[in-house]
Amino acid sequence: MVTKEQRRRQLAREKFERQQQRRTAERSKSRRRNAVVAAVVAVVVAAGATAYATGSLGGKDKAKTDAAATTPPPASKAPDPCAKPGAGVPGKAQWKTEPAMAIDKSAKYTFTLQTTCGDIALSLDAAKAPATVNSFTFLAGKGFFDHTKCHRLTTTGIYVLQCGDPTGTGQGGPGYKIPDENLKDTAIAKGTYPAGTVAMANQYNAQAATGRNSGGSQFFLVYKDSPLPADYTPFGTIGADGMKVLQKIAAAGAQAPDAQQNTAPNATVVIDKAVVKQS
Repeated sequence: MVTKEQRRRQLAREKFERQQQRRTAERSKSRRRNAVVAAVVAVVVAAGATAYATGSLGGKDKAKTDAAATTPPPASKAPDPCAKPGAGVPGKAQWKTEPAMAIDKSAKYTFTLQTTCGDIALSLDAAKAPATVNSFTFLAGKGFFDHTKCHRLTTTGIYVLQCGDPTGTGQGGPGYKIPDENLKDTAIAKGTYPAGTVAMANQYNAQAATGRNSGGSQFFLVYKDSPLPADYTPFGTIGADGMKVLQKIAAAGAQAPDAQQNTAPNATVVIDKAVVKQS
């Protein structure tokens, strides 16, 4: 027969075990949450761990820490599925101010990235993100994206390929900034950027509530649903053939983080030419 003292001890043990289970579950939940938070925070610091904290990296463009988020994954190796880049080097042109509005906001535009891995066609939403589409039309017309590398591939936490920086460091831009747009789009309202989305990288720091309207030329292509807050202008979608190219790039994996915390794709992803056309 179980005495009262034995029953009391049994209940105490069971209570302790339940507490331990809850604590273990909370720690696991906290680790998952922190992984996502780290990925989002990296939007600000991925181009240099102290860039945002110090407020200065020196130089005209080094204060630009545009980045799509990532928790750096371990390096992986796979054969390069892409061709060699065409002859040419990225340009160095800079502009002091955002280009004047020159697009038809009611028209449809296609942004085609002719890359070493295959063409990636993007349908741009001029009605919802006119300033962004206007900027990309201007930059593409100036050859700004030609011969530039896509400098970051994320394969854990979020799943994006980031491009649009002539310096290939995550710190470059066109010299001007454009406003955030379309952040209330229902497609991203629940904290996920769906596969097939093209969006702007920026310098927004949610913790400090600073860095709004800081987009430049860097953008990211989402190849798999990615948990991100609605802080990055979605301005278009990726076509089916372009998604196949992205999957090929992602399958080749990413390199270890460099000094700027960029995890470059193993695939040699270079935009030989970028063209925006009104359709």
